[in-house]
Parts: sequence; C-alpha cells; structure tokens
Amino acid sequence: MTAPATEFLLDVRGVAKRFGEHPVLTGADLLVPRGSVVAVLGKSGTGKSVFLKCLAGIVTPDAGEIRFDGRVLDAGNASARAEFRRRCSYLFQSNALFDSLTALENVALPLESTTQVPNAEIRERSLEALRQLELDRHRDVHPAQLSGGMQKRLALARAIVTRPELVLFDEPTAGLDPLRRNSVFEMVAKYQRQFGFTAVLVTHDVPEALAVSDRIALLDAGRMRFQGTPAEFSRSDDPAVRSFRDSAAALRDTIAALRRGETLPSEEPS
Repeated sequence: MTAPATEFLLDVRGVAKRFGEHPVLTGADLLVPRGSVVAVLGKSGTGKSVFLKCLAGIVTPDAGEIRFDGRVLDAGNASARAEFRRRCSYLFQSNALFDSLTALENVALPLESTTQVPNAEIRERSLEALRQLELDRHRDVHPAQLSGGMQKRLALARAIVTRPELVLFDEPTAGLDPLRRNSVFEMVAKYQRQFGFTAVLVTHDVPEALAVSDRIALLDAGRMRFQGTPAEFSRSDDPAVRSFRDSAAALRDTIAALRRGETLPSEEPS
C-alpha cells in the first residue's frame, strides 16, 4: 500500500556537520512544502552549500534526520535513498556540464546512467527537454560555445529530463552580473511553475529570493534562525534577520554619514 502524501516533501530536523574541529551545521531544521520554492539565505561561509549537499546525500551529516516524502533518508535505508535519487535533481553552482559532450549529450547523460530507458526514448526526452528550455536549435553545440545564461538553461534541462519532483539549486546566480542574475531567478520561477517540481535554492540574493520564493529560511551560526513567508521575513525584528536583510540600507546610511563628515560609532574613542 502506498503511504499517503505528506504536506512537506522535505522535513529536515537537527542536521549537524563538522569538518575536523570546525562545526558548520549545528542542528539545522527545514520544512519544504510540496510544490513550493524555498530559498535558504545566509552570509557567505555559513554552510548553505554544505546543508544542500547534506540534503542531496553528497555529504553525510554527523547527526539529524532528513525525511523525503515521509521516508527517512539514512545509510540503513537503501530503498529510500534509491527512490530519492530517482525523484531528485541537483543543479551545481558551476553547472557541471561536460565540455566534451554536445548539449544533447549532456542532457541525455542522466537518463543513460540511471535508467533502463531505450535509446530512442532517451533521445526524444532529451530533445523535448531542450525544446522546453528553448535550446533545441543548439542540440549539437558544446557548452563552451553557449552564453552563461544558456549554460544555466542547459544545466536545468539536464536536471529536469528525469522528471524530478525535487530540484536543489546551489547558488545558481554565483558570479553573474545583475541582469543575468535576474534572468536565472526568472528561469527558476517560470519552469518551476511549468513543470511543477519543488525547489530548494541556496543564495545570498535577498530581493530576488523574496520575489520568487514561497518560503524563506535564514541559516545563521549553523542553525535556521528564521523560517517563514517572504512577507514575514520582511517584517521580522529578529536581529540576525535584520542584519542580513537590511545590510544594503545600512551601507547606504554609512556612506551618507561619511559624505556628511560625521564620525561613525565604530570610529569613536572607547
């Protein structure tokens, strides 16, 4: 008998991870409603990518529990792990495209390596994924010949070709200028609605994350300091939330004070 669908596709509790003597995650929780876009925010170096890799099984947590569709994912539950891998895709920060393969070959790779689908169906599904992301005219082109935005779309085509229910995005806008950054967030929002997958993305781009996400989580000091809607995040008086959320406004105030010749509090004698 199939278990009833749970409200939360992902339910993460108390995930901890340290590297040597350095604790990165100290008990992080996250609830991801089915069919939603959840953004995990945080300063650089706070462990956002480590947290995402723990969710994906790329990194093994030291402690905690991760449930996918109600089933615990751990080393002793091989069938749950295998099911998770079939139903989840991971979009790497660097895209992780293979330069020696064409666009079509890159997209076909997950089907070739993880399924028993016949070659003719692999080709058709790969071409369809390229068509859906408006890349079918570039099927025989290698990634290095594509623009940065097209490479992002190609990486997403490869991620969705297996028809996943969950897509994990690791800093999808890292290193991009503001226009390309906006395009990537628009791409996530557009195709998440088109294909209906659940998305978890880690980022430090606050305005864009607030625009595209259904829920926001803030990772701070190894734990989720905040979880809630974008509106709740915008209203929160939590000091960690305010410090991260309002950093741009604080910088503008500081620069304005310097231009007026005022002494900053940090410059006053103790």
